[in-house]
Amino acid sequence: MKNYVFFVKYDGSKYNGWQRLQENSEKSIQGKIETVLSRLLEEDIKIIGSGRTDAGVHALQQVCNFRTDAIINSDFILNFNHYLPDDIKIIEFKEVDDRFHARYNATSKIYMYRIDNTTYGDPFLRKFSYYIENQLDLVQIENSFNIFLGTHDFTSFSKNNSKKKSCIRTIKNITIQEKDRIIEIYFEGDGFLYNMVRMIVGTLVNIGLHKTSLKEVKLLLESKSRENHRFVAPPQGLFLCSVKY
Repeated sequence: MKNYVFFVKYDGSKYNGWQRLQENSEKSIQGKIETVLSRLLEEDIKIIGSGRTDAGVHALQQVCNFRTDAIINSDFILNFNHYLPDDIKIIEFKEVDDRFHARYNATSKIYMYRIDNTTYGDPFLRKFSYYIENQLDLVQIENSFNIFLGTHDFTSFSKNNSKKKSCIRTIKNITIQEKDRIIEIYFEGDGFLYNMVRMIVGTLVNIGLHKTSLKEVKLLLESKSRENHRFVAPPQGLFLCSVKY
């Protein structure tokens, strides 16, 4: 049996996230891909993704793998993309070692969050960015990055209510790019909790609007508590950019 990996790009606007749903599985990215793949290969295919993305979140490069006895070639990829919807496309496909696992072998992931901070908002970016009318203080935002860098218990920045799962994660790098008031913030970490990036971005926005101080953010992180309300940035600005192995 062969093990194949593929890289997929998708616009998550219409979907309830990556993970297959028990009911109406085709409302998920995973479910939609599995339906098409199973039909083409005439067998029940289950794919393994590098991780989940939430409803409305996009991916520039999600990584998946699956096993089959079928031989996959370039013609198959053309067929595969033909039957996928226009908002999901396979960008690369190859055979890998049998031991490769898209989730467990991942060493880090890079997410990008895009903010439209222009005066009126760009209508062509409305599905792929978070529009903020008031100008953000980017220097103050960048000054806050060190608070989040390194290994921390990110309980305060997660909606994960499971007491069994650890909330300790390592953020390796945070960078910011800005051009014509379109702001992109990149996060690289060994893994991210449910809503973690969007909660951090929400906090960064409040810092940039001078609604939250750096001291308050430090105390929030150290409190390891979900009781204090935190603003969660909307999903349409978030992209899974790449996965490292």
